[in-house]
Amino acid sequence: MAATPASIKKDTETAMTKAADYLKSELKGVRTGRASTALVDFIKVEYYGSTSDLKNIAAISVPEATQILIKPFDAGAMAEIRKAIEGANLGLNPVADGKQIRINIPALSGDRRKQLAGHVKKVGEDAKVSMRNARRDANKHIDQLSKAKDVHVSEDEIKDLKDEVDKLLKKHEAEVDKLVADKTKEVMEV
Repeated sequence: MAATPASIKKDTETAMTKAADYLKSELKGVRTGRASTALVDFIKVEYYGSTSDLKNIAAISVPEATQILIKPFDAGAMAEIRKAIEGANLGLNPVADGKQIRINIPALSGDRRKQLAGHVKKVGEDAKVSMRNARRDANKHIDQLSKAKDVHVSEDEIKDLKDEVDKLLKKHEAEVDKLVADKTKEVMEV
């Protein structure tokens, strides 16, 4: 089935929204000076022969601004959870405390803050590239639509559709810029 102007816009909007949503989830995992469960939620843990997200096998909380507390639902998983946290290369040091694991979040150095800010910017750029690829694909479909023999779409409609796709891109890139700026500010706060 040939693409229609409505389906091209919808597909483009969906692709750009997915890129923005992915960026949001990536930024949640970027460390700031404060403890956040998002830092460890998606750490993969080997658990009874399969890989699970940490949040699925333990209760995770933030009792203090600089501490994360992990209470495994199964105390037998403690060693695997510690190993997974250490292997995640987050610079965190899990400490077993009875039937729970405490992670003290050390203060970030100035250099580490700059590294993280650079990482945030890179992830934002990756999201923008993904969005621009969605625009490129949409423009390809629009060009095919303009050459299609079975469907007649006027030159004005083609131009308007390309303008709408560009507006979508501008809107989503502005959202990415705001997300990146907010997260960078959060990372740089001492």
